[in-house]
Amino acid sequence: MSAEDENQGGGMGMESGIERAKLSYERAVFAGDLSGLTEAEQGLDKVEADLALARGRILHAWFLEDRHEDSRELGLFEHAARLYRMLGDSAGEAESVFWLGCFHQVVRNDVDSALPLLERSYDLARLAGDRYTQSEALRHLGIADHFAGRLDAARERLEESARLRREIGLLAGVAADQVGLIYIAVAQGRREEALALAEEAYATAEACGAHRIMRQITEARSQITASDADHGETRDEGTP
Repeated sequence: MSAEDENQGGGMGMESGIERAKLSYERAVFAGDLSGLTEAEQGLDKVEADLALARGRILHAWFLEDRHEDSRELGLFEHAARLYRMLGDSAGEAESVFWLGCFHQVVRNDVDSALPLLERSYDLARLAGDRYTQSEALRHLGIADHFAGRLDAARERLEESARLRREIGLLAGVAADQVGLIYIAVAQGRREEALALAEEAYATAEACGAHRIMRQITEARSQITASDADHGETRDEGTP
């Protein structure tokens, strides 16, 4: 399913949840039929969780642009996680828990708080068969490994994230993972492989119109080819 399809499906789900709640209210008030109220409440909880998660993602996108924390972001992700957990929606919980981990890692630079959340998100997503959230969690776990100097572990996680993203057609995400893999290859002395990765990643990002990723790849490639290039470091890897 494409991102556009998912967004359209979410919109229809929200509208139908609200409409079902309205109809349940009318049956209860006019006909005395209370049988649909509990289901209607659960439907609204799902709508509320989806909306909180969506609002939190928007605030995170603004953070990536201006690097100013919005105090609402954390609360939105926490609220979504609580609702999904209450509903028994493991896929929704996995995604919201990922965003909690991402918030602590990227916004607060608090790796100690982020890692357990990212690991739990991955476990929940794997059980739910949610490859998208698995890839997100693996990417950010790989970034944490990279910054900690655990290069083999970082490479393994980013490669697995890229594989999952390729499977679901998220090619811009594949290119984003390859940015980290380029720096890891340089750090491990695999300069020719790093250059090949940069070429592949740039072509992929360009085909997707992923201009931010293209800039990251250009920066990585310039460091590879610079005469004084050292092991390099991950830059701007906060975007999922």
